[in-house]
Amino acid sequence: MSTTAKPVSHDELDQLVRGEHGHPHAVLGPHPHDGAVTVRVLRPLASSVTVCGEWGETPLDHEHHGVWVGVLPVAEVPAYTLSVSYEGEPWDSDDPYRFLPTLGEMDLHLINEGRHEQLWTVLGAHVHHYDAPGTPGGSVTGTSFAVWAPAARGVRVKADFNSWDGREHPMRQLGTSGVWELFVPDVGSGTSYKFAVLGPDGQWRDKADPMAAWAEKPASTASRVFESSYTWGDDAWMTARAEKAAIEAPMSVYEVHLASWKKNYDQSMWSWEQMADDLVAYVSDLGFTHVEMMPVMQHPFGGSWGYHVTSYFAPDARFGDPDGFRLLVDRLHQAGVGVILDWVPGHFATDEWALARFDGTPLYEDPNPQRGWHKEWGSHIFNFGRREVRNFLYANAVYWCEEFHADGLRVDGVASMLYLDYSREEGEWSPNIHGGRENLEAVQFLQEMNATVYRRVPGVVTIAEESTSWPGVTRPTEHDGLGFGFKWNMGWMNDSLAYMANDPVHRAYHHGEMTFSLVYAFSENYVLPISHDEVVHGKGSMLRKMPGDRWQQLANLRAYLGYMWAHPGKQLLFMGTEMGQESEWAEARELDWWLLEHPEHRGVQSLVRDLNRTYADTAALWARDHSPEGFMWLDGNDAGRNTFSFVRRAPGEPDLVCVSNFSAVPHHGYRLALPSVGEWDEVLNTDAEGYTGSGVGNYGAVTAVEGEHHGQPAHAEISVPPLATVWLRARA
Repeated sequence: MSTTAKPVSHDELDQLVRGEHGHPHAVLGPHPHDGAVTVRVLRPLASSVTVCGEWGETPLDHEHHGVWVGVLPVAEVPAYTLSVSYEGEPWDSDDPYRFLPTLGEMDLHLINEGRHEQLWTVLGAHVHHYDAPGTPGGSVTGTSFAVWAPAARGVRVKADFNSWDGREHPMRQLGTSGVWELFVPDVGSGTSYKFAVLGPDGQWRDKADPMAAWAEKPASTASRVFESSYTWGDDAWMTARAEKAAIEAPMSVYEVHLASWKKNYDQSMWSWEQMADDLVAYVSDLGFTHVEMMPVMQHPFGGSWGYHVTSYFAPDARFGDPDGFRLLVDRLHQAGVGVILDWVPGHFATDEWALARFDGTPLYEDPNPQRGWHKEWGSHIFNFGRREVRNFLYANAVYWCEEFHADGLRVDGVASMLYLDYSREEGEWSPNIHGGRENLEAVQFLQEMNATVYRRVPGVVTIAEESTSWPGVTRPTEHDGLGFGFKWNMGWMNDSLAYMANDPVHRAYHHGEMTFSLVYAFSENYVLPISHDEVVHGKGSMLRKMPGDRWQQLANLRAYLGYMWAHPGKQLLFMGTEMGQESEWAEARELDWWLLEHPEHRGVQSLVRDLNRTYADTAALWARDHSPEGFMWLDGNDAGRNTFSFVRRAPGEPDLVCVSNFSAVPHHGYRLALPSVGEWDEVLNTDAEGYTGSGVGNYGAVTAVEGEHHGQPAHAEISVPPLATVWLRARA
C-alpha cells in the first residue's frame, strides 16, 4: 500500500488554483492508486484539513496555494467527511469532489442538439437526496449546480455556504457540451448563490443562474436554491383542459399587473397568498374565464412592468417563493379561472450580472448588433440562430405550462422578432439570405416553440401580440404557419378606439372604422385586446378616451364594452376598465378602488359581470369566433344614425343579436331585420348610468311579426337608447 500521494504537476495545481482547470475532479477528491487512495482538497483559507472515515482520521498536508493532500490507508474509495479548521473550532463537511456528475450522457447529447425539452430539470440548481452507506446518517442531501457557459475558461460557485469565496468550489466541464457542473453536499433550499465565470478575455464575472427557479428579492441579484413541496389540487381542471379546444370555448380575459392591482396600507406589494384570496374571489365574481398576468418572471426594475427579464425560470421574488405562485394558480383553477402568462422571448435585460455576455461572449444575444440590439427598448435580442438559445427559450415556455400549470402564454412583441428592419432605419439592418426582411431564425424558433408546447401540454394556448399582417400567425406549423392559437387584433383595437374618440355628431364620417374589422375577422383566430398599452404614456384611461360630459363618457364606455363582447373574437380587458377607472394606469400605485363607492362606477362593474355571465351562457357568442358562419350583418351601413346591428350564431343554439347605438339620440321604432321568426328576449341593455344588471332578462320579448319569409329575415321595431348596446337572444 502506497503512502505517497498520487502526483500532480505544479502547472496543473496552478491552473486549479487560478480557476482555469476544466476538470477539477481530476485533481480534487479521491483517486485510488497503488492500493491506497489519494485525497486532495481545495481550502485556500484553512489552517488544517483532516479526512475522517471508518478507518479513522487522516490529516492532510498543505501542498500548493490552498490545496491540501493526503493518502488514505484503504484500497477503495470510502465514504468520508472533511474536518476543516480556520484558526478555530473545526467545521465538518462533505467533499463535493467525491460525487459523480448529475447529468447523464443523454442529457448532454440533447443539450448539444438543442432539443432538451425539459432543460430546467438538469441545468440550474437542484436539491438531491441520496442513500450513502458509510456516511454519517446513511444519506446525503445536497444541491447540484449546472450551467451552460461554452466559452468560459472556468466557472465557480459562489454562495452562502462558502462565504461567497468561489475559489473553494470550481466546477467541471462535461465533455463538449459547454455545461459546467458541481454537486455540493449539505446545501439545500433557500441557499443564495451565483456563478463566477472566467471569460476568454481573462475577466471574472459574477452571474445569476439563467435557469434559477428562485431569485433574491431586488435590489439583491443572487439566485436561490428552491425545492418545491407543493401539492396541487387542480386535477379536475387539468383533466378538463386537455379535452377542449380553446378556440371553441368562451374566453374572457382580465389582464392584471399584480404589483399595482392592490397594495398594502404601507404601499408594499401583496404576496402570492394575498392574491390567492382576493384576486381569485374578485375575478370569479366578475365571471372572467381567464386571468392574464403581466410578466411574473424575475425582473430587477418594477418600472419595466416585467418586460425586461433577468431570470426566465424564477417567479418574481417580490411576491414570495415559487410555491406561493403555484398556490395562486391552483386557487384560480379550483375557482374555474384559467391563467395566461405574458412571456418575453424577444429581448432581455442588459444587467451585467444576468444574461448579457454571460460567458464573456455574446452567448444569449445575437453577436451581430444589427440583430442583437433593440434600440427602441434598450435591450438585447436573443440569438435565434443558435440552437441552444432556442432550446433555452422553448424549454422555458414548456416550463411555465408544466411546472406552474399555466394555461397559456401571451408572447410579447412578436412583430419585433419577425422583421429584421423592425424599428430600424435604412442602413441599420441587413437582409436575410433570400434578400428579404423576414427574420428566418426567429420564425423557426416561434414554430419550434409552438409545436413543442402544443405537443407536450394538451389544452394550453399560445397568443401572439403581433401588430402586422404577417400571414398565418395562427395557422398550424405543419401548414407553414407560426402555430399560435390566437393573435391579438391590434387593427380592431386601433380602429374602434379611434371611432369612439369622436364626438357622436362626427362618427358618421368614420363609420368604416367599426365595420372594417369584419373584412378580416376570420383570417386568424383573434383576441380583442384592450390592454395596459392603451391606458399609459399619456393615452388616458378608457373612460377618459370617450368624448362628452361625465354621463356621456360612462355611457360610451358601457356601449363600447357591450359591442366588444359581441364582436367575433375573444375579449381581453385591462384591470381598472371594469369599474371605469378615471386616471391613467401607473404601476407605482394601486387601482382607484374608492371609485366603487360611486353607483355609476359600480354600474360599469356590474355591467362587466353581466356581460361575462351572459357571454359564457350564450354559445352563439364564442363557438364560431373563427368562422364567418358565426356572424352576419343585419345593418352595417347605418352611418346616418351611428348604429350597427349584427347576429352571432352557433349550430343548435339560439341566435344573439347585438344592436349598438353610438349616437347621442334614442332610436325609437328602430327597424331591425331579425334572422328568424319568433320571440326574442332583451337579455342585456347597457343603458342606465347606475347600471346594476337587476333588470337583465326581464324586459319581455320582441316578436318578429311579418308573415311568410321563405328564407328572408323577419322584421321588428325596437327602441335603442342613446349611447347604448342592446343584446337580443332568440327564445329556444
